[in-house]
Amino acid sequence: MQLFQDLFDQSKQLNQAPSQAQLAYHAQKGRYKIIHQGLMIPNLPAPLHYLNFLSVIGQPNAPMLRNESAIHSTALDTATIIASVSPHMRGQLNSYSVEKECQFKKEYFKFADRELISGHFPHFRIQREDKELSFDLSVTTSNIISYFTKLRMGLADHWSALCQCEGQIIYKDQQFEIQQMGCFEYARAVNFSYLPLAFFTYQIINLENNRQLLLAQIRDPFNSIVQSRLYLRDAKTGVAQMFDDNVRFKVHRVYPKVKTPNGQYMYLPREFEWGYEGKDGTCISVQAQSRGDFKFGLAAGYVGSFKYQIKINHHEEMGESGYCEYIDCRSLNWQEKDKEEKMRDKLVNTVPFACKK
Repeated sequence: MQLFQDLFDQSKQLNQAPSQAQLAYHAQKGRYKIIHQGLMIPNLPAPLHYLNFLSVIGQPNAPMLRNESAIHSTALDTATIIASVSPHMRGQLNSYSVEKECQFKKEYFKFADRELISGHFPHFRIQREDKELSFDLSVTTSNIISYFTKLRMGLADHWSALCQCEGQIIYKDQQFEIQQMGCFEYARAVNFSYLPLAFFTYQIINLENNRQLLLAQIRDPFNSIVQSRLYLRDAKTGVAQMFDDNVRFKVHRVYPKVKTPNGQYMYLPREFEWGYEGKDGTCISVQAQSRGDFKFGLAAGYVGSFKYQIKINHHEEMGESGYCEYIDCRSLNWQEKDKEEKMRDKLVNTVPFACKK
């Protein structure tokens, strides 16, 4: 299975030998019906803790990636944007008709009168005007690129560029000037008839000395791992490393079961960990405790933040404001296991996932 994935998905090869080819960046066109853009900034001062801006233009045919409750006309005519910070919010998610409410041109993406993305590599500007949360941010992308997906025949691309962000955030009349490292992301895909994806988690941690750690895992409806990776990026040296051999993710405690606006039941993580040990002696471990500030609107799931303790080889550090995305559309049978079932999982699955105790 992994061999097939590596043959079909070229992202592993690209991360090992980064290409200098021009990155794709455009609105819906031709066969590319699904477009995603994102800006995520962790490690912001309290009470913000993080900022995210995530757009999905067109709703994919995958339960994990599709926000059914946001569709008012057709799936491909629906654009969603979630923009949030850690404090309580009511209006983090907005849905738009692509045809009637959006304007997409080269280097210009306007969503009604609320959000605007403009610019081209390496300089972008992201603006939002809203009574609850507004911002005006200048984004400068770097040459440090991580490839999450690069399917053959150009079926799908998803990349993340380390970036520097500077500007103003206004939350309920409180004004914050920020200058912080973040992630600027883009994805495009054909409108697949079906994608067998059911679980997704993605975290971003800004480390000391201008380094950044990305952590991601994807599973299918049968709880099998599709992808489990760590990306370690260094803004000073320009070096990006990817680790995907036996990257372990485990949830120790969860919050009470929630029901999403799409009618999906899921458990959100309260405490979780990541682990990696490489053949070259590299060791990475992360212990995390959620802040409990989860907000719905990322496709079929949630975003939030967490406190963490991290050890990379012999270096240790801790922080208050990691960024988290979490979607779980698997059957609850995978989430409500007893201790005996969890022990069996450890024997047959090299990357165990345990949710509810």
